[in-house]
Amino acid sequence: TDPRQLTPTIMGDMANAACMADGFDNIQKLPDPVPGCPNFRRVPGFKVYCCGQPTIAGFEAALTKVCGDKYPKDGPIIWFNLRQEPDVYVNGEPICARPPGKIGEYAELGNVTRDSAKADEEEFIKVIEGRAKENAGKLKFVDINKAEKEIEVKEVVTLSNVIEGLKAKFPGLVHMRIPVCNSAAPLETDFDILVKTLIGTNINTPVIINDQVGLSRATTGCVAACLFKEFQISASFEGLVETVPGVNLDLLKMDRYKMDPAKDPLFRGEFEVVKELVASLKDGEAAKNECDKVIDKNGTPKTGGTGIKQLRENIAESKLSYEIMDDAAQAFLKMKIMDNIHKYYYLILFTAYMREAADLAREAVADEKKGELTLAGGRCAIPGDQLKLSKKFVQFVDENPKLRDLVETGKGNLQWERDIPQAALSNLENLAATDFKANLGKIIHDIYQTAHLMFSDMPQGDHKKRAKYRFASKTLMRILPQPLSKEIEAKIEQKAITLDLYEILGACTWGQA
Repeated sequence: TDPRQLTPTIMGDMANAACMADGFDNIQKLPDPVPGCPNFRRVPGFKVYCCGQPTIAGFEAALTKVCGDKYPKDGPIIWFNLRQEPDVYVNGEPICARPPGKIGEYAELGNVTRDSAKADEEEFIKVIEGRAKENAGKLKFVDINKAEKEIEVKEVVTLSNVIEGLKAKFPGLVHMRIPVCNSAAPLETDFDILVKTLIGTNINTPVIINDQVGLSRATTGCVAACLFKEFQISASFEGLVETVPGVNLDLLKMDRYKMDPAKDPLFRGEFEVVKELVASLKDGEAAKNECDKVIDKNGTPKTGGTGIKQLRENIAESKLSYEIMDDAAQAFLKMKIMDNIHKYYYLILFTAYMREAADLAREAVADEKKGELTLAGGRCAIPGDQLKLSKKFVQFVDENPKLRDLVETGKGNLQWERDIPQAALSNLENLAATDFKANLGKIIHDIYQTAHLMFSDMPQGDHKKRAKYRFASKTLMRILPQPLSKEIEAKIEQKAITLDLYEILGACTWGQA
């Protein structure tokens, strides 16, 4: 299994797989829906589109919308499917195979490859046909909430055959599976498969990317596809733009992007490990700026996008939620935050690779070709479909192998708890050491007074109350006199009480929870 994933589960054999409907009530989270294609949208400024898993009719509706009345229906269209689960269409609706214990909106399914997903799909359709045959032509399945349902099976088609059917109307359609995990970055080889598929396409070739709902995985893929389009623009048109009177090339450069300096550093993506990456890369700051701009265009309307997930700011929002959760939820969320930092780190690294590739592509044009491609101003403008890459992303990272270790050791380098001011801590420790029981009222008052100041940046409400309560519980445990501290810790260890302020107070004062 892939060690980066939150809870990797091997997909397992199809005979024991659960059938789960991809669609569900309230899957559509955006305005202006395309029927049968959940959360379909275009990334502003790019011919890159994002969506969830379509129905058979939804595929055609999405492709028709992408072509509009200008792009030819027989022209090249690239469709990436980033899902790990095999998908089969029953009566035109997508149903995926899941391990029985992994029902829900998404699941991490281990080291799935394009070939293994396709093989599983061929086996899964036989399983579905067999189950329907044994059940009077009806198939039992579940929705994402584990509710059991049943449907009369009229038609069963693999995803591969759905795509082949679409090629009658859209003969230029290329469908490429790149199964990726949900939280952490795609593998380095996944980025290379995406690039290899896009090399040789034009800048105006539409690229569509889907996962189950159109959330994290699809958004990540769209960011990578937009960065490839940026590579094409940079390598192809820099010479061309310079010949246009009155155009300031500096205004077009995405690496000059500046985020609102008033934003919290975490919302700006200024994690310690990212700062170290930026310092390690040639033009690292410019790579981060370009990556941030593309992430913002793929994000929510708040940052200039049309989407649902803001890959950078989502990390900061998760970090804020971390403070108000119980220990079990914190352990899960901590892994998710670290995985998402891993993903952000690799998107910046991929941006640096694409920026270097643009420079190398301009230099790699053969001398005899330069004459054909040179403009009046003496600059070379290479058509996007003629651009070549001199190295893979894996090779780029191989040249800087320490960057792999850096993210593994540094992605957890965050301040997970707020620091209590030293003066406040010294005051509490002094009160506890002098006469703990006599000063207990004053201790609780001062703990809450300190919490009020420490969490003043959080809006009023339940979240703030819970954060202050957790802080009070932990701080009281921290300052307990030694004999009492050992006694309370033993009770928590024995599960006689929990790390809860009132239970600790009860055990301290009356010797019972």
